[in-house]
Order: sequence, then structure tokens, then C-alpha cells
Amino acid sequence: MERQAMVERFFEILITGDRPTARRFVAEAESELGRAEALVTEVFWPTYELIQKLHREDHLQVLNYNFATRLLRWLVDQNAAKLRQAPRVNRSVFAMCGQSEGEELGAQMAIDLLEGAGFDVNFAGGGVANDEVLARVQDEKPDVLLAFCSAASDLPSIRSLIDTLHEIGACPNLQFAVGGGVFNRAEGLAEEIGADVWASHPLELVESLVSAPNQRANESQRTVGRTRRTKAKAA
Repeated sequence: MERQAMVERFFEILITGDRPTARRFVAEAESELGRAEALVTEVFWPTYELIQKLHREDHLQVLNYNFATRLLRWLVDQNAAKLRQAPRVNRSVFAMCGQSEGEELGAQMAIDLLEGAGFDVNFAGGGVANDEVLARVQDEKPDVLLAFCSAASDLPSIRSLIDTLHEIGACPNLQFAVGGGVFNRAEGLAEEIGADVWASHPLELVESLVSAPNQRANESQRTVGRTRRTKAKAA
């Protein structure tokens, strides 16, 4: 089945809350795509983005939105156990996201792929106060602090967190990564708040963190995220 048609069909199933049909669809899609990872990147994530877009634009009833997000979350959970696990890369990630069910669902897909790529990940979800995050970061010293699928209302907190970490000099080797959510809807926002790495979707996030572990916002030449991909297209 053509990918766009697959996404549209999956969307129609999800908004009805039809669990048996959704299970059958996913089994068929996995058989066609061949890998659990491809199911995330080519079906789950684009369908998730469609659901979120229609919800933001008030083109999706609350009941249908709730059906879709809960059912997709259940399927994402089941698929996570099938993801191939690469050898550990000895890099740790402390991750957080927006507070809504939808934002946590999007972040979970990124977390699942990061763990499959060999990262050690702790996922706090949304609504965690900055002082708790700062305490955790200073105590555990993760390699990456990730805010994926954040909402616009989270931006002041994220900006303050980055500024505070720089001001107090805590964990100077910490890499701050963002992506999805509000960062996909506002071009240049990730750079503006001082993120080191940014990505539009989970697979890009994994590729960026794997390929450029030392990337920092104060470097004059960026090599990851949107800037890297924009340059590649221009070439």
C-alpha cells in the first residue's frame, strides 16, 4: 500500500477506537514494511502528526481525538518490544515533554527509537518543575537533556532551564536537544532558545544525536538538525 494511503487508512481506524481492526492493520503494515522501526517512522509518526494537526485546528472532535491518541499509545507500547536493540553507545538521555496525552505519545516514539539505537534513557514526561530537573541533571550528569514534543506553554520553562544550566556552569558537557511539537511549528525557535541539537521527527533526532555527540550551540558552524539538512538540500 502507498504510504500516504496507509497513513490515511490508519487514521480512519484510530478515530473510531476500533482496537481489533487497528491490531490487524498494524500486523499487515509491519509485514509489508519489514521492521518495527519502519512502523514507527513511516506509519505511527506521520499519523500522529495528522491527529495533532487536526486537533489543534478544531477539525477533530474530542471523542475521536481521545480514541485515536489512546489507541495509538497502546499500539506504540506493543511495538516498542519488537524494536531491535543496538549495542549500548554509553550515552545517557534525560527526556521530558509537554503535559498533554498527545505530546507524551509523540515523545514516547522518540524515546523508543533512542533506546533501540543504544542510548540509556530516562523519560520523565511532562509537568516536572525546573528545580527537580536541575537536581537530577546535576546528580546523574546525563549526556543529553531532551525536550521532545513540547507545547508553546513549556517554552519559558525550557528557556529558563537552558539559561540556568549555562549560568551556574552545571554539567558543561551536557547536550541540550529539542524537537517535535512547538519546535516543528516555529522555524528558528530551537536556535533562539539555545538548543544544541534539534530535529523534526524521531528518526532525525536519533541520527543527529548519534552523528554529532559533541555539537554545541555556541559553535560557529552547526552540523546537525535542520541546518545540516537544509544545506544538504541546497547542495
